[in-house]
Amino acid sequence: MNAYNNENNNDRVIPQAEGRLLEFAKSELFEKTFREGMDLVEETAAYLDGPGRSDSRKLSRGDALVYASQSMRLTTKLMQVASWLLVQRAIKENEMELHEARESKYRIVSDKKPEDKLSFEGLAKASLVLPATLLDLCARAEQLYERISRLDRSLYGTIEAQAGNSVADQINRLKSEFKK
Repeated sequence: MNAYNNENNNDRVIPQAEGRLLEFAKSELFEKTFREGMDLVEETAAYLDGPGRSDSRKLSRGDALVYASQSMRLTTKLMQVASWLLVQRAIKENEMELHEARESKYRIVSDKKPEDKLSFEGLAKASLVLPATLLDLCARAEQLYERISRLDRSLYGTIEAQAGNSVADQINRLKSEFKK
């Protein structure tokens, strides 16, 4: 395949992937996911600012530290989810261009779990002293985060793969080296 055909193929495929992104942003699935995410953000904020404060005061010093750590982790995940959802809504409402939404600052950050850190499931098993409401919010946030992360990879990963076709890039680099 020559460079001209490859460029024409990319010219057709990227708009198809962007069309898929627009279709998702305008879908009922997005509306449901958006509402679920924003409801979870509100529910979490209400808990952490209200009953969660009194729940944390009942814990031992060490357990209160675990509580604080997990509530910060929970808040960070939900902020990333809310940000991603708001970008998709901005696309839907033509308040943001697709090329802007593809920037890495708007993407979901991979949640790398170091081996020495407890997952939410591990936390639930290992720390029976944490409030059930916090554990429930953490588990639900983790599930939502994973779902949004998969959507992000599916919707934006396709566009990135097409925009930076590594095989074509390597061939072009080889051609330019041999011309020297």
